[in-house]
Amino acid sequence: MEWVETTGRTLDEAKEAALDQLGVDEQDAEFEVLEEPRSGLFGRLRSEARVRARVRPTTPRPKVERRDRKRRSDRTGERAERRPKDTADGADDEGSPSAPAPARPKRAPRAPRATAPAPAAVKGDTVDDAPDLPTVAAGLRTFLEGVIDAFDIEGEVAVATLDDEVVEGLVTGDDVGLLIGPKGATLTALQELARSAVAHGSSTRLRIDVGGYRERRREALEKFTRSVAEQVLASGNATALEAMGAADRKVVHDTANTIDGVRTTSEGEEPRRRVVILPDA
Repeated sequence: MEWVETTGRTLDEAKEAALDQLGVDEQDAEFEVLEEPRSGLFGRLRSEARVRARVRPTTPRPKVERRDRKRRSDRTGERAERRPKDTADGADDEGSPSAPAPARPKRAPRAPRATAPAPAAVKGDTVDDAPDLPTVAAGLRTFLEGVIDAFDIEGEVAVATLDDEVVEGLVTGDDVGLLIGPKGATLTALQELARSAVAHGSSTRLRIDVGGYRERRREALEKFTRSVAEQVLASGNATALEAMGAADRKVVHDTANTIDGVRTTSEGEEPRRRVVILPDA
């Protein structure tokens, strides 16, 4: 996966700029801090923060086999059983009589100790027993079919594996607009819920589209960006767009980058982060 390098007045600004370029949420990216911001005289900024980032790779980490865990647990139990028992009948280790020893209070027999399952090791957002790509795809299909049944929607679900790291679910049918919501808010929430339900701990990225909304949104954003870029070129003044999610901001950045004479930046914090189109001075 290719790295992108960005700068900003603070580390947070540099990271947000990287997320704009990658078009993913923060939990789907990993960062390396190349340089922290430094202040000069009178509080002036001497150098900006610089980071590089990439979409979190999906190479599965080696799993600890359950049989190995059980074998280690069994060996622990055997060692506990082999501990020498207290001598209650006055005999020594070789069975010969010995002098009576002072009486000890007898211990109550111990109840067998339940062996709790070992917790899965976690690194970042990836868990050792995280679901693999086929499992995530099957889980996403089941999840979406359950959603349309719960909403009593006449629709069909298709799931496709786009590459080794992205699974896309498509919902088509009549009256599916209920799953989109104003400005795609319901669709965004549905996607986040699916990520938690079927891909928790996995680095697989989920993408859900309902009724072709995301494709139409992308085309509309490209057209809108070109229109605003023309206005910026004609007036020479920067224009700030409405707040939008990381995926939409990426479409704007990518489209503006194909137009000579303009450049883009982002400002604000989530969920009110917006793209600004400026003349390329």
